[in-house]
Amino acid sequence: MSIWFKPPDLERINRDLIVGFTQLVGIRFIEIGDDYLVATLPVNASTHQPAGILHGGASVTLAETVGSVGANLCVDFPRVQCVGQEINANHLRPVRDGLVTARGAPVHIGGRSQVWQIDVRDSAGKLSCVSRITMATIAPR
Repeated sequence: MSIWFKPPDLERINRDLIVGFTQLVGIRFIEIGDDYLVATLPVNASTHQPAGILHGGASVTLAETVGSVGANLCVDFPRVQCVGQEINANHLRPVRDGLVTARGAPVHIGGRSQVWQIDVRDSAGKLSCVSRITMATIAPR
């Protein structure tokens, strides 16, 4: 059974929701299942830190994007919106190049908050970052 408020459209998400910084670093959504979504981020000079590995902030940007888009697809947007309240990340393995893939799924979907788990993996499928984001559900101003 699907968790989405209405059927999600990958083309619309990538066209309308990947803007600004997320567009600049190359985040793209590639898959949506009944209760999860998947996005990618290229690992290159634009997303590296000085040591030549994926910047932790880039991993967190990817995780927050997946959690935020996922949470907002679960509500009657724009009547209500989900905004980031807290995020944490554990960086487990460095990634030097290729593409990282983030798979996000809800741990909790409530009326006032949502919690999403996002796992980021390298091109070989090895876990490089685990993140959890709490989203507050609010009425827009």
